[in-house]
Amino acid sequence: MSFLFGGFVNVAQTVKAAQNNATTVENDNVFRVGMEAGYPPFNWTQQDDSNGGVRIAGNEEFAGGYDVEIAKIIAEQLGKELVIVKTEWDGLVPALQSGKIDAIIAGMSPTAERKETIDFSDIYYKSDLVMVVLKGGAYEEATSIHDFSGAKVTAQLNTFHYSVIDQINGVLKQTAMDNFTAMRVALQSGIIDGYVSERPEGVSASAKNKNFAMIEFSEGFVTNEEDTAISVGVAKNSELTGKINEILAGVSQEERQQLMDEAIKNQPGTDTEQSSISWVVSILKENGPMFVRGAGMTLLISMVGTILGFLLGLIVGVIKTIPVPVKKARRVLQRIVHALLAIYVEVFRGTPMIVQAMVIYYGSALAFGIHMNPVGAAIFIVSINTGAYMSEIIRGGILSIDKGQYEAAQAIGMNHFQTMCNVVLPQAIRNILPATGNEFVINIKDTSVLNVIAVTELYFQTKSVAGNNFRYFESFFVACVIYFVMTFTVTRILRYLEKRLDGPANYSMNQMQV
Repeated sequence: MSFLFGGFVNVAQTVKAAQNNATTVENDNVFRVGMEAGYPPFNWTQQDDSNGGVRIAGNEEFAGGYDVEIAKIIAEQLGKELVIVKTEWDGLVPALQSGKIDAIIAGMSPTAERKETIDFSDIYYKSDLVMVVLKGGAYEEATSIHDFSGAKVTAQLNTFHYSVIDQINGVLKQTAMDNFTAMRVALQSGIIDGYVSERPEGVSASAKNKNFAMIEFSEGFVTNEEDTAISVGVAKNSELTGKINEILAGVSQEERQQLMDEAIKNQPGTDTEQSSISWVVSILKENGPMFVRGAGMTLLISMVGTILGFLLGLIVGVIKTIPVPVKKARRVLQRIVHALLAIYVEVFRGTPMIVQAMVIYYGSALAFGIHMNPVGAAIFIVSINTGAYMSEIIRGGILSIDKGQYEAAQAIGMNHFQTMCNVVLPQAIRNILPATGNEFVINIKDTSVLNVIAVTELYFQTKSVAGNNFRYFESFFVACVIYFVMTFTVTRILRYLEKRLDGPANYSMNQMQV
């Protein structure tokens, strides 16, 4: 566990960087670009600034790839400092709309649906659609999209890639997946037979993983130019659109192709001849700092969120158990307070944390112009979510205490507040300690959804590692072990605390000798 808790030092630096990044929202000297940093050769995450890598905001890692090179050209011509904001794909458009970023440069196509919510620049790359399949499989020799009749095929969620699958007669269209890492895992494990992609990604996947093959079609998908084109996404009616178009017009097709060729060449490589055990060792050796920082961020958010959520739940739980006042005015006030607390509890217990994260982080910026830094927003979200659950747990713990103890406390002159502090809560907290531990463990795992608001916790870091080395089982196995170590350690610490609170099983009284 030392390497996990040692990550808190790096996490503190990450939090500070994230806070500094949050202050750049209104900074005209900064060009903030959103991308996944996990879609080679367009963009990926790396450990240093080799091959022109740019540091990711709020992180110790760097982003590289074709999109990064295009972003550097645009930023230089704009006379601004380039800042890369690493965000899950589903969070890119909300981040742009809410002003968290200035542009999306992430291999995004200017489809008609997307044009309804954001604007796009001119095309900065154009590609063809391909299919990535298992080498040696039933579809390796396919030449037409119709050869995939009866095949299980998918594509990335919220992309036109997924819609073109309907052009294959008899295809078994699978549920869309939210990122390429998930699709590659599904392909390698045999869950799907292929996924639709663009040629640069197909070249990368087949070159870096000996189990993959790229299919280029003689009879392919019917697409519009906007579907196979890639543009820079900007906010509606942004003045950046014209400026970016002028800059892109000065980049020749030869230069663009050279940048793509270099990106394919420079993307993180793999040694496909290693065994799985050797791969685990290599992944830990090469990407250990990323796992440490991700685990540290996960522990930081879950620990602080659980503590704050417990305190919030304690306040709510105590308020909901206050006896009905005698005076009518106080009874009315109590009912109003109880109604508001009930709404809070039901809303946050009845909606997923990932939805709460999107609404609070992006919604606060859109509706009120409040720009929170990702880490602060994550802690706030986990805290109020935990508080909703803990309020009911604590209320149950209070109600579990025998009424005779209330009566005894009142008989010796204690008021309600004194009774709660000195008699009821010490027993109730001991009774709910196992449930509190469960909430802590759940929060450790639930932080994995916070990558939609640009929090680079353990799961997001693991996806970046897997996207770079194309070794999905080994990468996620490392993450699985780290998650288990964290949850197992937390569980053991809480059980130790339970035993300490219980005291010894047998008591002995010292007899006084007369």
